[in-house]
Amino acid sequence: MGPGQIGGMKHALLFALCLVLAACGGSAPKSRSAAEAPAVEVTYPNFSDNDPHPWAGQDPAEHPVHGVDVSRFQTSVDWETARTNGVNFAFIKATEGGDMLDPMFKDHWRGADRAGVRRGAYHFYYHCRAPEEQARWFFRHVPKVAGSLPPVLDMEWTPTSPTCTIRREPGVIRRDAAVIIDMMTEHYGTAPILYTTVDFFEDNEMWRLKGVEFWLRSVAAHPSDRYPGQHWTFWQYTSTGLVPGMAGEIDINAFAGSKADWANWLARRSVP
Repeated sequence: MGPGQIGGMKHALLFALCLVLAACGGSAPKSRSAAEAPAVEVTYPNFSDNDPHPWAGQDPAEHPVHGVDVSRFQTSVDWETARTNGVNFAFIKATEGGDMLDPMFKDHWRGADRAGVRRGAYHFYYHCRAPEEQARWFFRHVPKVAGSLPPVLDMEWTPTSPTCTIRREPGVIRRDAAVIIDMMTEHYGTAPILYTTVDFFEDNEMWRLKGVEFWLRSVAAHPSDRYPGQHWTFWQYTSTGLVPGMAGEIDINAFAGSKADWANWLARRSVP
């Protein structure tokens, strides 16, 4: 083989190598964008309300993704019917304080999953227990299941509690919240959502907590009116809702974004 042939072969091999590198992604691979999250089936709400609020241009119905929150008070649930009629997600009460397990938690947890309802569990905060103890109690009863919604910390005043009605200083409240948030984040691999009410949010200046995603209760006005300037992901807009497949009145919630936003949020925030 002559020198010219050898040189030609070298150039051909070099060119082929470049093609292979290009095909394999010679440069650093691009990270998957949120817009590429797989689509999620959304069923639109077919709900009614025993005591509807006149929303005056800020109707929750403008949001396409709706769901419910349930506890021991919802003893009869046909999750398949609820899913078909617009229940896309459910936050299920699991624990309270450091010694109470909701007796309907396991039934709701399994039923929602079988029906294809995206499910998450919440812990009701008890003001007379150490935050570490409460977090461990929650971990004991709520499994880490990939694809579940983030855990929820429900913090509100408890003036009708038979055992604990104390109202501690805002700094103490926020400190305890931060302890449980950190413990939940480490345990489940995704940060929890914080549910709260208007008075509790204001009294304890909960907006001072950094990096917290909020689920806000506001049944007589849009959250932008009750929580000015506060970003929210879920909005509990009624406690007197009527949902096919669910007996009696029930809390109904809206997700803040579009169907695409919902898919992206699930891809980013679900339990890994």
